[in-house]
Amino acid sequence: MSTLRQKIEQEIREHGPIPFSRYMEICLYDPELGYYSRNAGQFGKAGDFYTSSDVHAVFGRLLARQFEEMWRALGSPAQITLKELGPGRGLFAQDVLDWSEKKFPDFFGALRYVLDERSPALRERMEIALSRHFESGKALLSGEEVSEDVSTPTIVFANEFFDALPVEILSSNGAMRIDARHDHFVETWTQASPEELEFLDRYSIHPGPGERVEVPLQAQTHMSGAAHLERGFVVVIDYGYARDEQLAGRHRGTLKAIRQHSVSANPYEAPGEQDITADVNFTALAASAEQQGMRPQKLVTQSQFLLGIGEANEFADAFEECRLPQELAKVALQLKHLVTPAGMGESFHVMVASKGIEEEKVAALAGLSFGHKAATPKIMWRRRSEATRS
Repeated sequence: MSTLRQKIEQEIREHGPIPFSRYMEICLYDPELGYYSRNAGQFGKAGDFYTSSDVHAVFGRLLARQFEEMWRALGSPAQITLKELGPGRGLFAQDVLDWSEKKFPDFFGALRYVLDERSPALRERMEIALSRHFESGKALLSGEEVSEDVSTPTIVFANEFFDALPVEILSSNGAMRIDARHDHFVETWTQASPEELEFLDRYSIHPGPGERVEVPLQAQTHMSGAAHLERGFVVVIDYGYARDEQLAGRHRGTLKAIRQHSVSANPYEAPGEQDITADVNFTALAASAEQQGMRPQKLVTQSQFLLGIGEANEFADAFEECRLPQELAKVALQLKHLVTPAGMGESFHVMVASKGIEEEKVAALAGLSFGHKAATPKIMWRRRSEATRS
């Protein structure tokens, strides 16, 4: 059996140097040997990375609360589709479905959860983790939906999805191509395409000498597809930037490889054995959503978003099952990791876009309203810490 490196080398021999996006595509999504296909063990604290859902179930519970509020903003329709892009092992879906069933029965009754996952290994894991919801028909794998009225309101959710989509890489030398020489991958350059240059003109910056800039054309295509709905929301959570940050000299050349929680700048070291990501260009994603008739809201941090959802009931969703002081203390630490700058709170951003919903209802969503209420995070943390001492 050939290795993934050998498969890539074979493609280069047959077709010539390949775009970096093609190299990244094979490394991550090859059906047999790609990073997301070969097994599901790379997720979680013991693997290469973990998402917010690996930290604590409260992430899914808070989003369930926000999704239920979005459903009400849509007029509490009898049916609503929640489609998750790149759901991985299904941890987030499980938390959202279980908490909705427990806390928001009317919303749960209207909900159908569609999981859009291309990895066969991860699809198998999801079918096991969500077996009860699959059997009831509440959860479906993408592609298994029956034809329905296109007017059914939809919420599209993507957490750490767009950062893993293949990107083009441009420098002052042009567009990158990957060649193979003497058992090594070699970077070469060719003239950038009109589409790549137009992206730089509209949403990014032209790289100076020695600089590299990613051009996420596939992300634009995916966002156009996600935003192609008659009525509903798109919610994107990821690490990334707006164009003004690039103009200020940041987020230029953000491509990185991740293996066993270690970050490397070398994506060629272990094809298929390391994750490859690039920071998300939220300016471009917002423009793509607007082209489909959606209205993006101002970008907020994950900290602002989660605090906005949780401040009304002081994060009762996180602490409900805690009975002992040490359990309260542990959950408080996990929650802080999700919302504080030292954890994931400030490095991740949230983009919410809507279509067919009154602007005042969208702006009033809890996740977009942090700071508009009386509670403050300082007060909440103090109350929780006092509880751990009692």
